[in-house]
Amino acid sequence: MTPSLDIYEEEDAVVVKAELPGIGKEDVEVDISDDLLTISGEKKAEEKLERKDYHRIERSYGSFSRSVRLPGEVLSDQAKASFKDGVLEVRIPKTEAAKQKRRKIEIE
Repeated sequence: MTPSLDIYEEEDAVVVKAELPGIGKEDVEVDISDDLLTISGEKKAEEKLERKDYHRIERSYGSFSRSVRLPGEVLSDQAKASFKDGVLEVRIPKTEAAKQKRRKIEIE
């Protein structure tokens, strides 16, 4: 299982959203090291497979880990994470320097 991610920038933060259906927040771990964000955890099987007469098994179970580089300069020590309805959201504030890097260019 590899969680699908959305990564985008707001004016003052970098936001990462990960889809983690069927996983509880107690089974997810989020780590930030410099500009590398790692989301890892485990999706546990609901029941033993031998109990049912399965026709198809497509849902995956087991451990997962996904690492991505964060765009721009961020304050990793001020990151906050929330988990709701199977979606993990991590918000990492930008540094003041990163906030000021964007500027509008006048068209002549």
